[in-house]
Amino acid sequence: MFNSLQDKFRNYVQKKMEGYVVSYFNAHSEIRLVVIAGSVGKTSTKSSVATMLSQRYRVRMHDGNHNTHMSAPLAILGIPYPENIKSYSQWRAVFRAAEAKILGPTDVDIIVQEIGADHPGEIAHFGTYLHPHIAVITAITPEHMEFFKSMEAVAQEELSAANFSQLAIINKDDIDGQYAAYLTNANVHTYGTSDDAEYHFRETGFSLDTGHVGELYAPEIQGPITATIDVLGRHNLRPAVAAAVVGIKMGLTPQEIATGLSKVVAISGRMNLIQGANNSTVIDDTYNSSPVAAESAVQTFYTLESPQRIAIMGSMNELGESSAAEHEKIGRMFRPELVEWVVTVGDEAEKYLAPAARSQGCQVKSFKSSIQAGAFVHSIVQPGALILA
Repeated sequence: MFNSLQDKFRNYVQKKMEGYVVSYFNAHSEIRLVVIAGSVGKTSTKSSVATMLSQRYRVRMHDGNHNTHMSAPLAILGIPYPENIKSYSQWRAVFRAAEAKILGPTDVDIIVQEIGADHPGEIAHFGTYLHPHIAVITAITPEHMEFFKSMEAVAQEELSAANFSQLAIINKDDIDGQYAAYLTNANVHTYGTSDDAEYHFRETGFSLDTGHVGELYAPEIQGPITATIDVLGRHNLRPAVAAAVVGIKMGLTPQEIATGLSKVVAISGRMNLIQGANNSTVIDDTYNSSPVAAESAVQTFYTLESPQRIAIMGSMNELGESSAAEHEKIGRMFRPELVEWVVTVGDEAEKYLAPAARSQGCQVKSFKSSIQAGAFVHSIVQPGALILA
């Protein structure tokens, strides 16, 4: 009985907030909405798009990952999430704030909003009350596989955001072409770091001091835009390229695009360099890892020179039946001539990744917690070591 009442209250609040969002956009039709969907890379892409657009426009972007049907409406409206979501009085305060937003003057030009899904149908439901100007689809990779069961189901879910938006921009590098069958929107463009994408960044140089130097190619612009993107890893270029495409579609000049790309930075826990013990360098890639992110991180790890390489690999969660195969795939990327130690954290990494790395001839040590793993790495780190976390 109690749970039933809670569910009814939650549904009431959700419908109420969705209604406020509809009224808000009806009252302020000049505001444009950009939504970011995809299996991975949403937060990085959202941040990059907001950075790009804020050169010219007033942009609203929630710093966290409020991307559910309970939290996304508040992020869109710029209203803080209540501390106690079971408190009717706190939700009443939220409702009053929402009504003030609807009746008040426009305080923003563009809203950049991340939308996510744990279960089938959740992305599609956003389309019942959101009508975005642009949707960016970042990737189709394994996610919440205990619920989605197949990659086709994941693709259908994430690409539904493209279908209820005026314009869709899709990452060609991380979305298999076979999933185009799920697109019904004819107004679709592709981006990436390969020349196959309509909008792409062609790298001409890289250094840890300056980042990636290269040229951005766009159909609307005669000749490439020379730009520098100060992030680590090819996969971290893609959010910046997506931001450039959105900027072009929103009317930014080539100079603004180049300046915006130079301002893009990786979010915390996405391939950030940190000074470690014994003059070592830590690549902090600890933000919610996934197979595609882990694979890209390891590939980048190998391109950097160091007298000692140590990899600390955590478990990748929510992979369902694909967990064993995905962890083993990452484990087989390690070679004793390229990495001195592979250290795993968590049950899935110990069960699947560790044996795969050991079968390649690597030294492997497994721990239940990151604290234990860190203590071990601290005991073996040599001067100038490179540590991927």
